[in-house]
Amino acid sequence: MMWNGENQPPGPSVIERYFTRWYKADVKGQACEDHCILQHSNRLCVLTLAETHPILQDGRTIKNINYKISNGCSRLNNKVAGKSKRGGQFLTEFAPVCRITCTDETEYTIYSCMRGRLLEVNEDILINTSLLLKKPSTDGYIAVILPKFEESKLVGENLLSREDFEAVVSKRAADVQAQPS
Repeated sequence: MMWNGENQPPGPSVIERYFTRWYKADVKGQACEDHCILQHSNRLCVLTLAETHPILQDGRTIKNINYKISNGCSRLNNKVAGKSKRGGQFLTEFAPVCRITCTDETEYTIYSCMRGRLLEVNEDILINTSLLLKKPSTDGYIAVILPKFEESKLVGENLLSREDFEAVVSKRAADVQAQPS
């Protein structure tokens, strides 16, 4: 454990202090493809990969990140304006946000996991893919989403709390160990 100069344990990180973590396990039925939503008290939600996502396991490396969802839809073309963030693409719970291809050619689609207006995508991870691998909850985030005001209190309804998510991960580990070799 790192200590500050006064022999006291460090305080909580910015993420721990200001954000509530919500998780979506096995997104769209894909085993271990877990996503994380960091919800700030101001309603903004940051889409990240959960620490258990296969991209972050086994020393994988990323070949490509693509925000172009189809010929007619690129998340990079998202433009918002004004205080009310008009013009942002509206996302449903299972709207694809990007596709990530690893060097072993495995492709993962990252979904929004919530309803809201897409405010921005993280273009920095297009240039430096290692940000996603090394700092998935901070500099390597995927997108920022703003739920409607009336829906902001309901973000966690279809998601798991950190404790519930940890229980799912523990059950997965127990199931793997219980399988005969």
